[in-house]
Amino acid sequence: MGRGGASNDQQTGPERKCIATGDVQPKHGLIRFVIGPDNQVYPDILGKLPGRGIYVSADRAALETAVKKKAFARSAKQPVTLPEGLIDEVEQQLARRVVDLISLQRKAGKAVAGYEKVKGWLQTEEAEVLIQAVDGSGRGKSKLSTPHYGHYIGWLTADELGLAFGRQTVIHGALASGGLTQRVVEEAGRLKGVRVNEGGSGHPKG
Repeated sequence: MGRGGASNDQQTGPERKCIATGDVQPKHGLIRFVIGPDNQVYPDILGKLPGRGIYVSADRAALETAVKKKAFARSAKQPVTLPEGLIDEVEQQLARRVVDLISLQRKAGKAVAGYEKVKGWLQTEEAEVLIQAVDGSGRGKSKLSTPHYGHYIGWLTADELGLAFGRQTVIHGALASGGLTQRVVEEAGRLKGVRVNEGGSGHPKG
């Protein structure tokens, strides 16, 4: 696995249909929404809110299509209210989810930060995932390579990684296999679809 992000090898589990594209795919590649008692659309990143789920592909273009074409109301078969900045809220919640999962892996001893520690884990093949801040130096990041058959996450900011590792900022991080690492990869894959456009650059912050 190269620097493309989440693996495509997990194709099992329940599937749902995207209301924007019509594609049917595993739930882990979609964003679940529910309609609240106030008829407002709420993102359900953890998939635990009560109510019938409405699913959209974890892709900014698909989310924009769902909003523009009123797909939520059509799917719910009722008038709904879309909060302002819904897509940006989805992105923020996904980023927080990834940060929280990395933090849990750090507390479990399955994540390290800092160039030398990450380099050491890569050399001993303990690292399964290489994480690098999107706003870190390209020259510095190029000195570390994605683990063979591993994963690369490169669309979190240095500040976000700092939160995950209990520091002010972090440029380089690594995850060992096991624990919540596969969950980190899946959630980071969803975040990438919402945050990174087809050209590979991050969604600009307003």
